[in-house]
Amino acid sequence: MEEHRRLSLQELEAGLEGICAAPKDAGPLELIVRRAGAGLREVLEKGELDAAEGLVGDSWKARGSSRTPDRAADPDSQLTVMNARVAALLAGAKSRWQLSGDQLFLDLDLSAVNLPPGTRLALGAAVLEITASPHTGCKKFADWFGPAAVTFINSPAGKALRLRGLHARVVKSGAVKLGDIARKL
Repeated sequence: MEEHRRLSLQELEAGLEGICAAPKDAGPLELIVRRAGAGLREVLEKGELDAAEGLVGDSWKARGSSRTPDRAADPDSQLTVMNARVAALLAGAKSRWQLSGDQLFLDLDLSAVNLPPGTRLALGAAVLEITASPHTGCKKFADWFGPAAVTFINSPAGKALRLRGLHARVVKSGAVKLGDIARKL
């Protein structure tokens, strides 16, 4: 995997203009990553999104969640979606995007204004629904991308733009593949 120099906060902020130019209503699926287990990532050309399982073969369901009373997987955190422009800025080479831990990378404006909770996206044969569950940077994210990246995504603008990404759930199962266009419904 290629090395990438961690950017300063000023360099990251200089990238905001490009991030804000992402399409508002429809944009392509740039990367699919299945998290097969702790620290294990599989980059896929196509995948199956399932209303009960999330991304089929992903460890989401088996990992569970500290946010649910029974520690079962949180259906509102079934999928993690990141803006491809943010991933490119933070990680550099596409081969490094997977380090963020997200599953789907879209060239689409993921801001809370553009995609409020409840918004649905058609993607391939599937339909996703944006949830209110917050997606925040964890220690691993900071280890890979640096403290400036965490400051950047957690800034007021970063939170409003959802630079760390968002959570979604599958409301209609179906196949997805690279290049499929995510469209607001």
